[in-house]
Amino acid sequence: MATPSSTRTSLLKRLRSGQTVSDSAKEMSFIDHLEALRWHIVRALIVWLVGVIAVFICIDWVFDNIIYAPARSSFITYRALCNFGHWAHIGDALCMPPVEIPLQGNTISGPFMSAISIAMIGGLILAFPYLFWELWKFIKPALSPKEIKYSRGSIFWVSLCFFAGGAFGYFLLAPFTFNFLANFQLGTTGAYKYLPTLDDYIDTLNQIILGCGIAFELPVLAYILAKIGIISAAYLRKYRKYAFVIILILAAVITPSPDWSSQAIVSLPLLLLYELSVFIAAKVDKKNAKVEKEWS
Repeated sequence: MATPSSTRTSLLKRLRSGQTVSDSAKEMSFIDHLEALRWHIVRALIVWLVGVIAVFICIDWVFDNIIYAPARSSFITYRALCNFGHWAHIGDALCMPPVEIPLQGNTISGPFMSAISIAMIGGLILAFPYLFWELWKFIKPALSPKEIKYSRGSIFWVSLCFFAGGAFGYFLLAPFTFNFLANFQLGTTGAYKYLPTLDDYIDTLNQIILGCGIAFELPVLAYILAKIGIISAAYLRKYRKYAFVIILILAAVITPSPDWSSQAIVSLPLLLLYELSVFIAAKVDKKNAKVEKEWS
C-alpha cells in the first residue's frame, strides 16, 4: 500500500512531467485517498489533543479569567461601554445593570465533566488554523494550479474570520446575553430563584462563540463560491431580501436570549458581512470577466 508521502511524491513527479494536478489526483486509488485522509485525521487529532491537554492543565485559570469572566460585573465589556457612555455625555445609558451569576451543579461528576468540555472546546479553538490546514492539504492535490493560485492565503483568512467571530461573540454578545438572562425576573413574588447549572452556562457560551465564529466565515464562503462560479454579485443582490430573513433566523439561533438587543448585535454584523460578500463577489466577477475577455 502506498504511503501518503510516496503518493504525494509521485504527484510532484507527474506535475514536473507536465500533468495537471487534477489528472494526477485522479490516478490515486480509493484506498490511497483513504490512507491519505487517515494520516491527515491522525495529525489533526494529535494537535487537537495537545490543545486539550494544555487547556486542561490551566483549567482553573481558564475558568476564572475566561469562561466565567462575562458573568461578572467587572468584565471589560461592561466597563468599556459604561466609560464610553460617560465620555459621550449620555450618562449611564450604556451602563448595564450589575450581574453576578452563581452556578450550581446537581451531579457528582459535574465539575470534572465541565472541565473536560471546556478543554475540548478550547483545544478546538486553539488548533483551528492547523485543523483547517490539514483539510487544505488533503483537498489541494485535487485542485488545478489555477485554483491553488486563487486560494492562496485561505488559511489565514479563514482563521482570521473564525477568531474575529469568536471574539465578537465572547466580548459583545455573551455579556448582553448573560446580563439579560441574569436580570430577567419571572413573577413579582420572588418564588422563582435564578440558579443556572454549570453545564447550561458553558453550553450557552460555547454556542455563542462557535456560532459567531462559523457565521463570520460568510465572506470567505462567498469568495470561494464566486470563484467556482456557483454564485455571483447579481445573484446575491437578487436574493438579498431572503438572505436578510435567514440572517435574522440565524441570529435568533445563535443568541440564546430572546431580547431584541442581543439579536440586533448579531444581526447587524451579519448584514454587514453579507454586503461585504456582495462586494467581494462583484470583484471576483469583474476579474473573471477580464480573464475571459483576454482568452477570447
